[in-house]
This record gives sequence, C-alpha cells and structure tokens, in this order.
Amino acid sequence: MHDSLLRDVAFWRFLLNIDREFAKNAREDGCSCGGHLHAGNYFRNPRGGPDGLPKECCLRLSLCCDREGCRKRLTPPSVRFLGAKVYLLPVIFLAAAMRQGPSPRAMHELSALFSADPTVGALLTAAGPEPVERQIGHLTATIARSILDGVLPAQDAAADALVPQRGDPSLRLLRRVGTIDPTSLADYRASNGYAALARALEMGGEAVIREVDESGLVGRGGAAFPTGRKWRAVRSQAAEPHYLVCNADESEPGTFKDRMLLTHDPFAIVEAMTIAGIATGCEKGFLYVRAEYPLANERMQHAIDSARTAGLLGPDVLGSGTAFDIEIRRGGGAYICGEETAIFNSIEGYRGEPRNKPPFPAQAGLFGKPTVVNNVETLANIPAIVLEGGAAFARGGNGQSTGTRLFCLSGAVRNPGVYEIPFGTTLRGLISLAGGVPDDRPLQAVLLGGAAGTFVRGDELDLVLSHEAVREAGTTLGSGVVLAFDDRADLRDVVLRIAAFFRDESCGQCVPCRVGTVRQEEALHRISSGRTIGTVLDELALLDEVGASMKDGSICGLGQTAYSAIESAVRRLHLYGPSSGARA
Repeated sequence: MHDSLLRDVAFWRFLLNIDREFAKNAREDGCSCGGHLHAGNYFRNPRGGPDGLPKECCLRLSLCCDREGCRKRLTPPSVRFLGAKVYLLPVIFLAAAMRQGPSPRAMHELSALFSADPTVGALLTAAGPEPVERQIGHLTATIARSILDGVLPAQDAAADALVPQRGDPSLRLLRRVGTIDPTSLADYRASNGYAALARALEMGGEAVIREVDESGLVGRGGAAFPTGRKWRAVRSQAAEPHYLVCNADESEPGTFKDRMLLTHDPFAIVEAMTIAGIATGCEKGFLYVRAEYPLANERMQHAIDSARTAGLLGPDVLGSGTAFDIEIRRGGGAYICGEETAIFNSIEGYRGEPRNKPPFPAQAGLFGKPTVVNNVETLANIPAIVLEGGAAFARGGNGQSTGTRLFCLSGAVRNPGVYEIPFGTTLRGLISLAGGVPDDRPLQAVLLGGAAGTFVRGDELDLVLSHEAVREAGTTLGSGVVLAFDDRADLRDVVLRIAAFFRDESCGQCVPCRVGTVRQEEALHRISSGRTIGTVLDELALLDEVGASMKDGSICGLGQTAYSAIESAVRRLHLYGPSSGARA
C-alpha cells in the first residue's frame, strides 16, 4: 500500500466503514465505567504477535473508554461517522501502523487523541483456532506503540486500582481481593474457602434455605427478589432435573462489580454456586459470562477445572454422594441476555429474547425445567450466610435491606471503583469514600442504577442507600451503578446516549419496546436540535405517552425501564426547562 494512501481521507473512511456492523453492535467493554466499544477491526500484523501470541497473527484492537471521556467528542471531527455516534479512536492509526509501520503523521495523531482522552481502554483479540483475548486498561500512546512492537502489558494491570478497599478484613465480599492468588485453590482454602460447602453438606438443602430466608438476602442484580423464596420455589418442584444459572452477563452501563468478583475471587463463586445447587436440588449449573470479559472467563474456567480435579465438583462432591457440576456459556454481547429468561434462550442456542411469564423460571425455565437464576454478587454472599448464620447476616444493613452491597462508582469522583458498604450508608457518604468530587466542583446529578435507573439531583446526596429509602424517594439502586456528573457535564447529551443505547439494545420482539425506543430517541433529538413538532412541552407529553406504553406493554424489564432515566431527567432535574417537571 502506497504511503500517500495513508494520508488520503477516503482511505480513512474506507477503514472506518469496512466494519460498520461491528461498530454498530459493539457494546460495553470491561473498563472501569463499563463504557462503550467504539470501533474495531482485524488487521494483519507483519511484526508478529505480542509475547505469547502466534506470529503473523491477526489483531483486532477495539477501543473504549473507562471514564467519562467516552462521552466527549474527540478530534478530528472530519472522521466522525454513523451520525456522530461512534467516533474515530486510535484503532485506526494503530491499524495503519500494523499495515505499514507507524508513519509520523499517524503517531502524531495517535498521541493527540490520547491527550484528548487519556483514559482509553482496549480489548485485544488475536484470531486463530484458539482466539486469545486481553483487556488493557488505561491505554496510553506508549503502551499502544509497545503492542505494535510485540510487548503486551499484564492482563489485569489496571484492575486492582478499581478495588480501593481490596484486602480489608472487615469486609465480606472484597476481603480476599488482592490478598490471595485468584488462580490458587490452595490459597483460597487457606483463607477458609470451602468451609461453607462442607457445612452446607452437613446441614442439608432445606436447612441452608432456612438460613438464606432468615438472612433477608435479596437479589443484587436489580430486581431485589428474596433469594430464599426463589430457592424454595425451585426445590419444591417435582419435575427433574433442576438447573442453576449464575447471571454474569454484566451488561448495565456503569456496572463492573461482578467482573471484580469473577477475576479476583473466582473460587468463591464456584463454591457459592455449588452450595446453591445442592440446596435447590440441581445437579448442573451454568455460568453465563459476558464474552467481553476474557480474564473472567479464563479464571472461572480454571477455578471450575481445579475444583473438579479436587473433588469439589462432579459426581461426588466432597465424598458426599451429591452430584453438581458447572459449565460456562459465553454471551454474545447482547444487553437483553441479562434478562433471566433471555439467558435461557441464549444457553439453549436460540436468539436472545425474553419469554412470556407465566410460567415462571421456578416452574419451567432452562430446557423447560425448574431453574433458579441468581446474580454473581447475590451468590457471593452465600458462603458467609452458611458459616455465620442467617440471623447474624440480617443484623448488618438497614431495616429489611440486610448485609452489604457493592456499588460501582465512576464519573466525577476522585477514586472510581467498586466499594462495599452496609445498607443504610448515605449517597454522600459513599461519594466521600471515593474521595469526593475532583476540584470540589458541585455535582449536577447522580445516575443511580445505570441506564435503566434514575437521576437524583446534587442536593439529594443525603439519600439513604437502602431498598426501602430509595423506593420511597422514587428511585432505585438497580445493579449498583453510581455515576456522578459535575457541573461541566452535558446531561442532555447523556440522556440522548441513554436513549440511543436502548434503541440499539431492544431485541425487537415486542412492539412497545421496538417502536417506543426509536420514537423516544427521535423526540429527544428534535428537542435538542430545536426542531420540535409543536412546543417542547408537546414533545415531552409525547415522551410521557411513549414511556407509559413501553412500561405497561413491554414483555421484559428492558422496555419497562427504557424511559426511567429520561423521565427522571425531565421531572427531577427539569432538564428541558423549569416547567417540564411540573406536569401531571
């Protein structure tokens, strides 16, 4: 390829367009804020592969961001495409370097882009019969250049920084993070690992469920359904076999707590799934993990294999005569597959679409059999409940919100990351734990629960973080997202991105969601551009009508919550004028 072609704008556009489908469907990567993938492609690397990867491998470098920077428009503007929704990031310049060697212009532009947004992360894929994937956090121009020279940074080099409380012995879920080797079964057992499984086998399934009931544990994935009630419903079913599904398809933008547990304490998840399987009468469990979590997949598979070799999984768990085993299934990147019945379709090999209920999963779930579905964080609490007792667990927290909760802080905070706090802590206290707002700037708003959550104002930071308190305040904890926006953030742009996210992620199965998410985004674009049909209040009334239709008529939670954040921005933040929140 001639050097002059690398300077040709048409060539850049060619590179951008050869992978439109990938760019269109790319979703959140495993960066600290769960930011979106922006662009990516496969390119032949004449320099050979990074250390440990095949020579002459094809590399796909997919760029995302792990801070608020992914919401900023990067330069140069002439290379934006797809309606200015997906932006050129260094992948294009890296691609050119892989083809020809880095030209001075390409490296100059690469450095300029990293200067504009210094918090870029990447997912590196080496294609082949056994594709190898690596996550790279906080990618810099220097690291990007070293990748081209065949040097790959440590796979989880940036991950520890995302758990500021790692190793704190007073914590329940994060106490082992950073203190033991996550690939060592011996280290896990030395830290009291598998004591809970031995205890559960002595107690029996019914007694374990009683302790879980007494603990008051509810789902940590967003629905907050009582875990003991769900387990009992499956255990009582006569139909056989029963199945357990651990939902590790962490797709909510801004959520990354489950990834930390899967990568830093994988044996705890295997032990918890085994206890849950024994208690509910399951002999088979499925761990459904995001494909964009390569390190989590690798470590969980290693933990499962190690446990099976040690007799902690398989036909005779710990010599008890009880059988239980785990199989990993990787998701394809669809947000909808985080819904409990869409997971069933995906595992069974069908299109990821939710099912009508009833029948409920406890009656007819995976393969039409009784199935219990739990979130990663929910299951991570089980060993402690078995060892300490349900009553001891229930004494922590606040009211009916028992125990501790993992929250994912990102955006305008000094120390973004995963934090474990007891229920009853205020939002102000949680943000203070993360170091507060940089430069002590005022907060405009905080998004609780992710894209499917709601905004709260900067003057509502004394909100108590418990299920009862947030319900009374008209908001939600969701999956634990706390995304802070200071006075510099463009919240109208954020709301537009949320609308675009739901439009893209709607599976299209039901009309209210398929059509409503499109109409919702169109109305917001008209308001933002000043080209309204009628007045702004007319457009907001249309949004209300569309939102109500989605909430009342959609099959699953995606459509039912697609308007939640937007509605709160209108009514709570008065984002489109002081009169916008005063409507009935």
